[in-house]
Amino acid sequence: MTEITSIRPLAAVLVSAVAVAPILASRGRQNVREAWTVLAALAKFGLVASMVPAALAGDVYVTELGTFVPGVKFTLQADALGLLFALLASTLWIVTSFYSMGYMRGLDEDHQTRYFASFAGSVSAAVGVAFASNLVVLYVFYELLTVATYPLVAHDGTDEARAAGRKYLAYTFGGGVAVLAGTLLVYQLTGTVAFTTGGIGDLATADPTLARAVFALLVTGFGVKAALMPMHSWLPDAMVAPTPVSGLLHAVAVVKSGVFGIARVLLDVFGIDLVAELGVGGVLAAVAAFTLVVASVIALRQDHLKRRLAFSTISQLSYIVLGIAVAGAIGSGDAAKWALVGGLLHIPAHAFMKLTLFFCAGAVHVETHTDYISEMAGIGKRMPLTMGAFAVAAAGMAGIPLIAGFVSKYFLLIGTVSGGYLAFTGALLLSGILNIAYFWPVVYTAFFESADGADGKPLVSSPFGGRSTSEVRADGGHDHGHGAFERRAPNGAESTWFVLAPILFAAAGSVVLGVVPDAAVFLQLVREVADAAVGVMV
Repeated sequence: MTEITSIRPLAAVLVSAVAVAPILASRGRQNVREAWTVLAALAKFGLVASMVPAALAGDVYVTELGTFVPGVKFTLQADALGLLFALLASTLWIVTSFYSMGYMRGLDEDHQTRYFASFAGSVSAAVGVAFASNLVVLYVFYELLTVATYPLVAHDGTDEARAAGRKYLAYTFGGGVAVLAGTLLVYQLTGTVAFTTGGIGDLATADPTLARAVFALLVTGFGVKAALMPMHSWLPDAMVAPTPVSGLLHAVAVVKSGVFGIARVLLDVFGIDLVAELGVGGVLAAVAAFTLVVASVIALRQDHLKRRLAFSTISQLSYIVLGIAVAGAIGSGDAAKWALVGGLLHIPAHAFMKLTLFFCAGAVHVETHTDYISEMAGIGKRMPLTMGAFAVAAAGMAGIPLIAGFVSKYFLLIGTVSGGYLAFTGALLLSGILNIAYFWPVVYTAFFESADGADGKPLVSSPFGGRSTSEVRADGGHDHGHGAFERRAPNGAESTWFVLAPILFAAAGSVVLGVVPDAAVFLQLVREVADAAVGVMV
């Protein structure tokens, strides 16, 4: 591995943070504010993408900023694992930026400006997490991500939103305390906190009880944002946020920072051989298996679409943790490699699919003011592209072939079977069945149930061109809130292209990752990481 000294990792982190100032200064000028957002997103993507070829060749871009605290350097490094997360975040920020333009228009200026500024700061912190070279730097950006995303969670300013924001802070800052405690113990035991391929060597000679305590602290701290049970309840409550924020929380930045942190701990702090020796990989895998099954069962009971998606996220994140943990339980060999590839590949696979699902939920809300599955009868006929994309992503989440979720889950199944962990194989299969059980009713209701009003009154056009939050009835009254779709005019059709195009792009990405995974750079980066961690070519 060759280290290439460059300012690029730092520039990739800072470009969106720098954009916060002109975004705030553009208050009252909607087009200018959105132009700054898109420009920053494109610049960030370009900087991150420019470092991918070197990572695939085994090289690392490094920015050194001097000593941060005694004995710890503030260094950013763009290795294969970091670029997997950074490339995903920067790619989907572009998509989410365009979606946000269509979704957020109509709100007052203060809300829009704060939203776009906070979003830029959040993505900057997420890329900082990706490029952190040691536990201390990772901890700093991990906490900054919490601070930057809080205004988005509490965006609506209602009592419910503020309560959700406080709960979010309590959980995630609590997790941060655990990460900090684990980091201090690592330094005490080894004299370093730097990420090292194969793990920090001195941990192998440390007292096993202390080493297990370090593992528990770090995994618990990162497990909060990864929504491992029982540390998950902040995530469904955070659904009070606008849909693009839900996409950020569930698909791009926050929850992925949690599973990314767990990956760093297992691969670059402990190393999978030490994880196997300590016997902690199997315990973590059991927690992940429990989470992915129980969250799927809870999702079955949710009628609110975003809450069903929230519990789906909790389940799907545990697929990632399960793959990494099973690799740690096995230690080395082909089976560990398969499990690790499956777990890491599910990071981008889940991101594209879940972002599609949340974008679709947002489009349905904006166009019909419908949030409940039981009230979505016939909506697929009115919004066929939106609900068609939803059906594609939902099929992928269930592991149906030709969509991204099938590929990652196939690797996971091979890894658990080859490693002899058949109980985890069973959990994966059971969760797949449950995925079908809680997604199929949404698709069936949208496409195969009738939208005719029960009162027999004719449908009439909305004076707002299909974009109102209250629906005009034939008798002159208004319907507010749930059930409004059933009296909407049929000529409203799909959302604007600012909303629809990102939906179709994310759905197409889900298909590409499922049909030609070998051509996707994400799989190449995953294999680079797995080769270094396990040392076995598959």
